[in-house]
Amino acid sequence: MSKQTMSINQIREIGLEVLTKALGPVGMVRFLQQFERGEGDYTKNREKWLRGISLQSILRGIKRKHQK
Repeated sequence: MSKQTMSINQIREIGLEVLTKALGPVGMVRFLQQFERGEGDYTKNREKWLRGISLQSILRGIKRKHQK
């Protein structure tokens, strides 16, 4: 199949295969993360998410997950 006739999905699939082969799965993800812009203000959002949550409640949640 000619590169000119490949669909964008085929190009993406082959690109991911090549990146994974060359960099490994973790390296491929790290490479792709460089191009994600993200949005919002993580610090402000984190403060909202964690408001009212104590360290003790986080530790209890971790312990419950480990027990399962």
